[in-house]
Amino acid sequence: MRKLVFALCAAAFLCSVQIHAQSAPLLLREPTVSKTEIVFTYGGDLWSVSRNGGDAHRLTSAAGTNIDARFSPDGSMIAFTGSYAGNRDVYVMPATGGQPKRLTYHPADDEAMGWTPDGKGVLFRSNRHAYYHANNQLYTVPVGGGPAAELPLPIAEEGVLSPDGSHLAYVPHGKWQRAWKHYRGGQTTPIWIADLKDSSVQKIPRENSNDFNPMWVGNTIYFLSDRNGAVSLFAYDTESKQVREVVKNDGFDFKSASAGPDAIVIEQFGALKLLDLPTGQVQTINVKVSGDLPEVRPQFVKVEAKRLQNFSLSPAGVRVVAEAWGEIFTIPSDKGDIRNLTHSPAVADRDPAWSPDGKWICYFSDEPGEYELQVREQNGSGAVQHISLGTPPSYFYNPVWSPDSKKILYTDKRLNVWIAEVATGKLTKADTDRYDDPRRNLHPAWAPDSKWITYTKQLANHLRAVFVYSLDQSKAFQISDGLSDAEYAVFDKNGKSLYFTASTDVGLGASWLDMSSLDHPQSRSVYVAVLRKDDVSPLAPESDEEKIKEAKEESKKVEIKVKTGKSKDKAVEEAKEETEKKKEEPVSVRVDMDGIGQRILALPIPSRGYLGLSAGATGILFLAEGPSVIRESDQEDLKTTLWKFDLSKRKVDKFLEEVNDYTLSDDGGKMLYRKGEQFVISATAEAPSAGAGPPKPGEGPLKLEGMQVYIEPRAMWKQQYHEAWRIERDFLYDPNHHGLDLAKAEKKYAPYIDGLGSRDELNYLFEDALGEIQVGHVFVGGGYRPEIKPVKTGLLGADYAIDNNRYRVARVFNGENWNPDLQAPLTQPGVNVKVGEYILAVAGRDLHGSDDIDSFFEGTAGKQVTIKVGPNPDGKESREVTVIPIDSETGLRHLAWIEGNRRKVDELSGGRVAYVHLPNTAGGGFSSFNRYYFAQVGKEAAVLDERFNEGGDLADYIIDSLRRPLMSLGETREGEDFGSPGAAIYGPKAMIINEMAGSGGDAQPWYFRKAGIGPLVGKQTWGGLVGIWDYPDFIDGGGVTAPRGALFGLAGEFEVEGHGIKPDYDVELDPAAVRQGHDPQLEKAVAVVLDLLNKNPLPKYKKPPYPNFHQGDDLGK
Repeated sequence: MRKLVFALCAAAFLCSVQIHAQSAPLLLREPTVSKTEIVFTYGGDLWSVSRNGGDAHRLTSAAGTNIDARFSPDGSMIAFTGSYAGNRDVYVMPATGGQPKRLTYHPADDEAMGWTPDGKGVLFRSNRHAYYHANNQLYTVPVGGGPAAELPLPIAEEGVLSPDGSHLAYVPHGKWQRAWKHYRGGQTTPIWIADLKDSSVQKIPRENSNDFNPMWVGNTIYFLSDRNGAVSLFAYDTESKQVREVVKNDGFDFKSASAGPDAIVIEQFGALKLLDLPTGQVQTINVKVSGDLPEVRPQFVKVEAKRLQNFSLSPAGVRVVAEAWGEIFTIPSDKGDIRNLTHSPAVADRDPAWSPDGKWICYFSDEPGEYELQVREQNGSGAVQHISLGTPPSYFYNPVWSPDSKKILYTDKRLNVWIAEVATGKLTKADTDRYDDPRRNLHPAWAPDSKWITYTKQLANHLRAVFVYSLDQSKAFQISDGLSDAEYAVFDKNGKSLYFTASTDVGLGASWLDMSSLDHPQSRSVYVAVLRKDDVSPLAPESDEEKIKEAKEESKKVEIKVKTGKSKDKAVEEAKEETEKKKEEPVSVRVDMDGIGQRILALPIPSRGYLGLSAGATGILFLAEGPSVIRESDQEDLKTTLWKFDLSKRKVDKFLEEVNDYTLSDDGGKMLYRKGEQFVISATAEAPSAGAGPPKPGEGPLKLEGMQVYIEPRAMWKQQYHEAWRIERDFLYDPNHHGLDLAKAEKKYAPYIDGLGSRDELNYLFEDALGEIQVGHVFVGGGYRPEIKPVKTGLLGADYAIDNNRYRVARVFNGENWNPDLQAPLTQPGVNVKVGEYILAVAGRDLHGSDDIDSFFEGTAGKQVTIKVGPNPDGKESREVTVIPIDSETGLRHLAWIEGNRRKVDELSGGRVAYVHLPNTAGGGFSSFNRYYFAQVGKEAAVLDERFNEGGDLADYIIDSLRRPLMSLGETREGEDFGSPGAAIYGPKAMIINEMAGSGGDAQPWYFRKAGIGPLVGKQTWGGLVGIWDYPDFIDGGGVTAPRGALFGLAGEFEVEGHGIKPDYDVELDPAAVRQGHDPQLEKAVAVVLDLLNKNPLPKYKKPPYPNFHQGDDLGK
């Protein structure tokens, strides 16, 4: 019966999919048009419909997204981007449908752009040869398959060939935020017209508008542009050089367009329009889509271990409570089933916590539309208690039950610490932190009597101090003095002591956004504060003393009888009861503030880079030690070593290694820890040891196999849509949201939810809708999609030329074989393939010039492959070598570009000028600066190249280092004289900037100019100087960002956001010059620095004469 009901429900839902598809507006994307048909993408597949509209029929049916459809010139074929093999590649198929043919096999994304005019090749874009991962170039590939040919342009984002194939109208660079409406920073996109015989370009006139999507029809280049407001259709006459608006638009933006023989089909967000070129008439195409949409269908999905978050143990450690997919689960330690307590596919339930008495589980839920605190029985039965969290609504974190199970402690996004009374719902705000930063500094914890809490709070110096708050007095008290950085405060179970860590060497590390905080080792010591002034020190001196022998047991029994006058058995029983009563007496916490600073003692625990502290049983501490310097490579999979300290023994022992996260049961007797994707329960009395035999009952790895959750995608997407607007409302740095009425904007785009056919379309909706805020760093990503395991094509780290119908090695990228991230397959010992040699066969298969070499390496990345190489195309003197192909060459190409630039600067300047590339202002830029700048100390001047800088932190460290003046000179008896500070280049400096430098890459040239270090050369930067951090994930793992911070200048203006930094010398990366081997921006920067150096040569300092203190006396020389 239950199966029948479920089947009927499923059938009803499938019907509703079709109904919604007819009534709700659909996001029909990337259309293309022929003489009779329009093809578009919906629900991840290609569909075809008559130019008159009507019922559409599906052309593809596969997991993943098929998009970028383009009709061939004669309309018989369709080229498109498909992901059948888990990678974005170019495919072609008959226009009427049929088996797609794969044309590209490179592991980089290859995306269809159009066709060659003769219909024999497909134009596509790829970053396969890029030295910066976001730089695309354009290629053509034969429709029958074979090697791709690169068009002679250094960077090209999208384009279209002229009718005779001699020219290309193209966009020369991409954008980080395609839907940032009315954006006018450095990444606004022009359209250039390149003559392919010499790569010279003409530019379609514009005034910093966003022009894109060129289409070439006869002598006219049609394109989309926001130059008059909303994105609409324009035309450029290649003969008159004039631009005109073709279709005026006052509604949603035009997102894409494609030209056919006599018409242009336009994707206006949520609609298709057709422009008849002969008449200029525009009509809306009404499309009906009916069919099975796999990504919309309700389904059970596996809960992977990596999706479990915010986990904790039940009081006795027999079950685990955790959050996954917006549901709250409890998982048995050994026996029983996994329970879903909430069963709420359209609700986000977050951050569960188990009450110490074992009865209740609380969590935050957005069931009523805003987040509230919900409390329910731990087995899922009974009514749910709803606790409103007040106004204004917000996001809330880390609920912690009081030991008496009557109150819940939590924090919110607004930096507050709250206490909620479960019985009454009363809320008390205990305190508010001073600064907003990614560390969530408060870390509140309860005292064992449930009448005090402790937490750490930032002071004006950005260091954290330990505070306690009395619920009885409604007052907070500062425990530590604020001259050290204190963190992770917890009470001992006995209520007499408060533990915390503190560091006095944080220094520049306190300024988390500054680059100067990177690579700054920090160690923390562990302290105990004795709360009562009449308590003895837990570290009082110990002494071995002889014990006096006690009276015999018989004497005790007699004494009991004499004193009590009761029977022996009854007296013993009452004594036991008295003992138990004493054990059960509640702990009473008292904090005497008078002189507490003198009652803070250092525990005998070595100072280390502790990242957490937890209190177990009385006198037991667990400390998580991380690296003293946390680098970017540590962030995603940070591993810690757990140490256990026993105060009674005054001893610390290693407990566990390589732990990603852990939590303790309330009594401290058990621990749940995570190593990678394995969750393990362990007793805490002794350290878990390898090879100790099978775990005891209730211990060992959690059994997560078969854990599933039921999802209803459309219901989930509706929740996530509202969640996205909530995130913008609560996290955006501007409470006025740049003047946008968020409720109106949410309502404007809401109708599209019911018509979504795939998860990708939800992200597409987010991009366009959130673009209304008109701010940088609003990014969208992730989300659940059916998994397609990629078949990884391997690469050899080389460029090739077709010669004698063979692949000849034209260039080998050397890499750094000592660096695991920059391994070069062809330069490994014993391989040594040289430029000029031929690759003749791969794994025994002959390779010819008509083949696509990438197809021969499909599935070989990271695996051993035998290749046949030799100096002659006919195979003479050939040899076989074993190589291990890599899955990306970007790192090798980036290194080669840097080294090529460094050699070029050395050559142009005669060795006088240093070259330093700064790829970002995070760990990579920090490392690159340290590696290259200081290695070139001794040169007279420097060129800093921050092109393609993707930001990260604020580069104060680099700016401070660049402007270090020579303060003094020194000499020694042997060796040359030296300057101080010594690690500096004292001469003039210039910085190269471009459109693809932003965020921290905006701030760096801004600071460079403000500090008066030197001129800026190149192109205007992105203009995105706001910051993003710490957002809640969506139910399905996706997410959006909302800038939480913005930088403004000292004059009280947002000088950079939305604008970028303009150069002092505006220099284009001219394609014709690049084709001839030049880098105009680099060469101009060197020329500017040399000119400054020649006008202001470094001074030559006079050495003082040596003193002569004995001139004229009898000891003189």
